[in-house]
Amino acid sequence: MNKKGPDGMWDDEDGFYYDLLRMPDGSARKLKVRSLVGLLPLCATSIVEKEQRDRVPAAMATIWKNQRRMPELMESIHPTGKGHFGINERGILALVNPDRLRKILSRMLDENEFFGPHGIRSISKFHENNPYILHVGGQEFRVGYLPAESDTGMFGGNSNWRGPMWMPINLLIIRALQQFYLYYGDNFKVECPTGSGKMMNLFEVSRELGARITSIFTRDAKGMRPVYGGTDKFQIDPHWRDLILFYEYFHGDNGAGLGASHQTGWSGVVAKIIQIFGFIDPKELLEGGVSKSFLKGTEFTGKDKN
Repeated sequence: MNKKGPDGMWDDEDGFYYDLLRMPDGSARKLKVRSLVGLLPLCATSIVEKEQRDRVPAAMATIWKNQRRMPELMESIHPTGKGHFGINERGILALVNPDRLRKILSRMLDENEFFGPHGIRSISKFHENNPYILHVGGQEFRVGYLPAESDTGMFGGNSNWRGPMWMPINLLIIRALQQFYLYYGDNFKVECPTGSGKMMNLFEVSRELGARITSIFTRDAKGMRPVYGGTDKFQIDPHWRDLILFYEYFHGDNGAGLGASHQTGWSGVVAKIIQIFGFIDPKELLEGGVSKSFLKGTEFTGKDKN
């Protein structure tokens, strides 16, 4: 995944990860579609607290030994271990190193690419006017930006990963941003949105993303909920307007609910996102660490004993 060159997913010039197409002769070529493929490596990130390391000294000794034996591996991932501890001596296990993290976030937080008004799109809006075209075996294959339903019958007309906002992936990205925040604190800031001149630490970025996701379900200045799009029955009728449906995925530009309308199992996690940012204080989070983060928001401030 982290290997440079034609046989690796990382593209140093573009600052992004791409899928690889392996040809019959063993050669490979990158499929330069800016999609969730390039963002998912961010999610392979976890913090290791000092107290956790102290409980398993034999295991840690083995890990340090293996690090010394595999310097080529350590060159491609995030620096970790002795000499590379973060806030409160935290260690980090992450596929993406700091330089690549900045490059990926620059694209992810660009409103002309992934950073939609209601969450992270599954494909960059760049491809709306710049579809990716691949010629193989005398055939042409094309991938464009489809924020809602598909323009073909493929997958039953479901555009899947070709533009809409998907709740589970956005939740994983929020988790990753908060893990990096536990390591860096205010020592790592990025422009959010890209090009705005507004600098944020990674907790603030996660909170901004959470607010955009939540806005799918709340009423806008006109009293309309983006989730219902132009469906007047759900927007206006007093018997329906407050009965929120959790759709399978959401329009990448306007947040309208699409696909199945009963996907509470994953789109319902918006309730957890609201809870997280309603209870977690970033300063307390930075001090409390892993045991106080993310899915333990109700335990964090003691405001909710249920």
